[in-house]
Amino acid sequence: METPSQGFDLEARIAEWRAYLLGRKAIHDTDADELEDHLRSQIDALSEVGLAPDEAFLVAVKRIGGQDKVTREFAREHSDRLWKQLVTQPDADEQPAKSSRTEALVVIGLAIVAALAMKSSDLLGLEEEAKERYIFRNVSFFALPCLIGYFGWKRKLQPVRCLWVAAAFVGAIACANLFPFAPTGATEILVGLHLPIALWLPVGFAYTGGRWNSSAERMNFVRFSGELVIYYVLIALGGGALTGLSAGLFNVIGIDIERFAVNWIIMCGSMGAIIVAASLVELKKSVVENMAPVLTRLFAPMLTILLLALLATMAWTGNALDLDREVLISFNVVLMLVVVLLLYALSAREPLAEPGAFDIVLLVLIVSALVLDAVLLTAISARIIEYGTSANKLAALGANLILLVNLAWSARLYFQFIRRRGSFAALEHWQTSYLPVYSIWAGILIVVFPPLFGFV
Repeated sequence: METPSQGFDLEARIAEWRAYLLGRKAIHDTDADELEDHLRSQIDALSEVGLAPDEAFLVAVKRIGGQDKVTREFAREHSDRLWKQLVTQPDADEQPAKSSRTEALVVIGLAIVAALAMKSSDLLGLEEEAKERYIFRNVSFFALPCLIGYFGWKRKLQPVRCLWVAAAFVGAIACANLFPFAPTGATEILVGLHLPIALWLPVGFAYTGGRWNSSAERMNFVRFSGELVIYYVLIALGGGALTGLSAGLFNVIGIDIERFAVNWIIMCGSMGAIIVAASLVELKKSVVENMAPVLTRLFAPMLTILLLALLATMAWTGNALDLDREVLISFNVVLMLVVVLLLYALSAREPLAEPGAFDIVLLVLIVSALVLDAVLLTAISARIIEYGTSANKLAALGANLILLVNLAWSARLYFQFIRRRGSFAALEHWQTSYLPVYSIWAGILIVVFPPLFGFV
């Protein structure tokens, strides 16, 4: 007897779906190309976790239909016929159950490895100050390799594609531990702070299953990153509350577990929770994928008002150049927050929807951040001219230049889109294509800056 998958022609169904899209006047070839890229990425991802081609096509069309009303209509018209085929497939429930049990064991194992890696400093017999420096430089190597291992296993990443990921980690480990940093020097701090940024690119490569060239896959990784942060914070809050309650209960019976709670539960749990949070995002992807964008809808207007008020105050008081290092760092964090909010706002937007009021708010936010970035670049340049160069100043200057390019081109593309002279796909493609720039700059700070400034 022929199974549903055996009689299923995936390319024919995709062609049928594309023809349906192009039959609508509002859909152009470029829009159909972008949506087909999204659809194929979803089908590939679903196929890798064990779905048959007909199942993957059905689920992918329904997911894309949540973002695009034309595809939603296609799903309503065609899903009944496909569903009747799918429900006749035997053993439909057994394989997912086995897969879930296996994944749970993999996640638990990797979480334990990440947690125990946090205690590697104890095995080296370091003094307290040296231990703190070791953890600061190496904290990125405790959980991120396990996270890459999880996605490499889940996406069935080819061993050949893992070579450059391994090379990146080996090089980073060498820089973090073999460079003769001066104690509490600026370059050591720069390395510790930028290692997670540089190594997040290999994580993205593993998450996409090696398909980093796909704009849709890169945007999926952006969504994953936001949801990971949300889940991690929730786990941390719950774990912190439970740890505090446990310490209080043991204290009532005269047993002090504070040292154990800090050194084992909190420190080790902070690493293992990253793997658990990542698995939860994967498990509940269809339910919570819009959580971060919803928060963006709330905070983007608030941040826009804040930046406008800040710029107006600077113009009124004339204090724009009287900025110390701590204030410059704070403003850089604000600029990065603007880029993050923009990314998640784009990730939740329907690609074919007409420009609306929220798009205007985002454009004002981008332009405000662009003006603030120009002010910061002026202030940093003034400090370099007055006091000379340093690792921190050059790092801040480079970061602001990178943000300036991103914000300036984003403002141009968004303005064209609002005036209906450009596509939303171009803006989304620009943002996701620019992501490696941040990791590359972080890599330069890690590899080049320490020897350039004498490891101090």
